[in-house]
Amino acid sequence: MSTTVTTGRPVTAPLRHQERRVLAAVGCGLRDDEIAAVLALPEDAVASHLARIQAKLGLRDRAAAIVHAFDSGLVVPGHGPRTVPAPAPRTGTTARTTGPTVRLSLLGPLRALRDGRPLELGHLRRQAVLAALALPVGRTVSRGQLLDGVWGTDTPAANVVPVYVYRLRKALDAGDGTATLIAHGPRGYRLVPGAVDVDVADLEEIVTAIGTAERAGETAEAVRLCSRALDLFRGEPLAGLPGPLAERERLRLTERRIALVQRKATRQLRLGRHAEATAELSALSGAHPLDEPVAAMLMRALYRSGRQAAALDVYDRVRRRLADDLGVPPSPMLRRTRRMILRGDEAGLALTTGR
Repeated sequence: MSTTVTTGRPVTAPLRHQERRVLAAVGCGLRDDEIAAVLALPEDAVASHLARIQAKLGLRDRAAAIVHAFDSGLVVPGHGPRTVPAPAPRTGTTARTTGPTVRLSLLGPLRALRDGRPLELGHLRRQAVLAALALPVGRTVSRGQLLDGVWGTDTPAANVVPVYVYRLRKALDAGDGTATLIAHGPRGYRLVPGAVDVDVADLEEIVTAIGTAERAGETAEAVRLCSRALDLFRGEPLAGLPGPLAERERLRLTERRIALVQRKATRQLRLGRHAEATAELSALSGAHPLDEPVAAMLMRALYRSGRQAAALDVYDRVRRRLADDLGVPPSPMLRRTRRMILRGDEAGLALTTGR
């Protein structure tokens, strides 16, 4: 049995420094290959350390070692697993799940669904790690890339990445002994290809299909596909997630959405569907009141719907916001659109709706 002190808490005095580090990692629920990566040890050395730890402390198995790590204070209670995790693929494997596919939505607050049921992913920083793995679908993300993308200049605990990955595995996996959805290899972590559906990947596929429809002259089909792409957005992408990566991707995906609305409106105007274009552009302009290209397109849509006064009102509203918020005048593009509307330059306005 393990040695005790007067407080009744087991101690780890017989252990060497490296053994204490291994025991702490075991207490956090890490596999031997993950401990090897965190501590820069050969995997067989980890197994040897663990065998010596169990012998020194009189621990019968790995589960007892996990409990001892908590009881001795090496792992803070409530912040780590107390049971041995289910078997997972070995390093470098490409195992796939046999159960239902998990659906990840990043085009709004991060959400994970299995069979339509939401999964509890934990706090925002852990969710940011999952987003960092989901954005480059099927590609490996190194531990350093995760640290830079999620924590930036902050310095987290040394083993935080594998601990977070372990907890995400527990949240995402079916719990029925099937393979993990997050694979680990020599170069880092990745979502197992084909095991997880990600809405950002769906978005890129639809955008490719939009281009194909446009090249084929299928304007109505391009509009329909734009609608499908826009329906994937559920609010601000990656809303609330911390870290430099989430901030960059939030900006990129927001710009992607704006470009899709403009692309759709351009095709709607070509089809003579002015009222539909006006409604979507009005909503977009309200959300982004300083976006001059959106304002210019809204002015053209309103003019072509027979609403010249409303189009000029848009110009005046944007001009005031630019002056009040940024202290700048409207751009030449926006002023040119206003002049064409005042002159009734149908040819010029029709030309500027095309791309």
